[in-house]
Amino acid sequence: MEFPKINLHTHTLFSDGKNSIKQIVNKSIKLGLNYLAITDHFTNSWKAGVISTTLNTVEKIDHYLNEITECQEFLTLNNKNLKLYKGIEVDIGSSRAYIKRLIRPTEFDLILFEYLETPEGIAFVKNIIDQWKKTIVFNRSFPLFGLAHFDPSNFIYGSLNILMQFLKEYDIYVEFNSSYPQFYSWRNELFFKKLKEYNIMVTIGSDAHTSRDLDNMFNPLEMIKVYKLENNLEIFINHLKQKT
Repeated sequence: MEFPKINLHTHTLFSDGKNSIKQIVNKSIKLGLNYLAITDHFTNSWKAGVISTTLNTVEKIDHYLNEITECQEFLTLNNKNLKLYKGIEVDIGSSRAYIKRLIRPTEFDLILFEYLETPEGIAFVKNIIDQWKKTIVFNRSFPLFGLAHFDPSNFIYGSLNILMQFLKEYDIYVEFNSSYPQFYSWRNELFFKKLKEYNIMVTIGSDAHTSRDLDNMFNPLEMIKVYKLENNLEIFINHLKQKT
């Protein structure tokens, strides 16, 4: 099948991107993208000292979400063939209290977790999601959860089954990211076979920090096909459509 043009990992001036949300959306229209997510950074770990700005206050997050909403309304009113999603990229090195205090999960369509590298990291993410589920009615407004630029090699030896059970139980998707092609190399073939076996959803992101990188999606899609994960991508697209 011919897949739509998808980029669900982009950054703007709200974190370390070089363009505004409106500029990213307008360039995506020109490029003919079908699905786009804005996923700016959220962190209070070491990374907060490296990135000049992040989504670090309730007021800033509200401003961010409002700008995306305005762009969504523009797209609808002008019958544009682009679906825009509210996302956020959460550094799991951030403190649990910081995440719980500032992130209201039902206000997002997608939540990406970055730097999942150990079984302890899995336990951390589980705790966050479980806490959200306890305090929020679990319904269609709950976001899709994914792993940003995930490196499978951290789990290939010894922890792969733990990882797969986690992905399946919490319905978490895996991103093929064009900025990290080494992560979907043949050395991780066993991981991708497991994704197919467990029917784990996959999708595509470019980690774009400028509008020039928005359509850098060819290689991830080709690797999804190489690993015979087209059905996994199709399942994800169907889930994504429910967010519109």
